Amino acid sequence: MEQKAKLLVVDDDSGIGEMLRTLLEFYGYEVIVTEKPGETEALIEKHDIDLVMLDMLISGVNGTDVCARLRQHETHSDIPVLMMSALHEADKKCKNAGADDFIAKPFEMEELINRIEGILKERR
Repeated sequence: MEQKAKLLVVDDDSGIGEMLRTLLEFYGYEVIVTEKPGETEALIEKHDIDLVMLDMLISGVNGTDVCARLRQHETHSDIPVLMMSALHEADKKCKNAGADDFIAKPFEMEELINRIEGILKERR
């Protein structure tokens, strides 16, 4: 049986984080959620994360800075990042920071799963 990917959701809205955990686990993913962007690197290492879902604005921290930091980190630079935001034209900023893909909030679950599967398939 194929092992499902481990996803890290970084979002300061605990309701969104828990909703994503429930829905993504339904699709067979292992999901870790944090509201603290400063924990991203440590959680990637601790849980051997396959993909990071990163909100653009997290508790006064810009998610694009977190993404750029991951891209500069030797051992995390190849971890796929899917950024998300409700802000207008955020996709360009996220892609410029090194995000593999972007999804606008609110999104349909089917679209999110398709994006995740596409990124993971590309990485295999």
